[in-house]
Amino acid sequence: MTARASAIIWCAYPLSTQSLPQPPNPSSPAVRATMQGNRRRDTRPERSIRSALHARGMRYRVDFPIRPVAGARPIRPDIVFPRARLAVFIDGCFWHGCPKHGTQPNRNAHYWTAKLKRNVERDRRHDVLLRGAGWTVLRIWEHDDVLKAVDRIECAYDSASMGLTPIANAASRARIS
Repeated sequence: MTARASAIIWCAYPLSTQSLPQPPNPSSPAVRATMQGNRRRDTRPERSIRSALHARGMRYRVDFPIRPVAGARPIRPDIVFPRARLAVFIDGCFWHGCPKHGTQPNRNAHYWTAKLKRNVERDRRHDVLLRGAGWTVLRIWEHDDVLKAVDRIECAYDSASMGLTPIANAASRARIS
């Protein structure tokens, strides 16, 4: 690996300036069950959007690994259109800090504040890496209207397929509210 490539990897995955505090113990068995029930993929919003995309005849990959930097850990968008180089993330309001619906837990605030902040930082870092590698990135909130989100994905897909990524990238920064 060249010095430039190792510098890119270091910039792509910088060490966090503050490490996460030790995860707190669940306050009850019910809280533990709830936290264990949170899925990494195939959430209800993801399934709804995927179903609507499929109904429109659009075919995609789910949880498809993308390596924008050789040797680095892959980034796994929720929906990927590899030929169009379009990566779609469906972000949960709590986990990704939605400005409209995101909440901060009162219990164990020191842990959750750091955890949620790191999630948002990782999202921004992944956006930069993917765009730098020539991908169009869309982020959709879980509360967004499914049909509007699918329209937006279809528009970005059409633009990306025709090589109009700057338009799609500009559109992806403005989230549907």
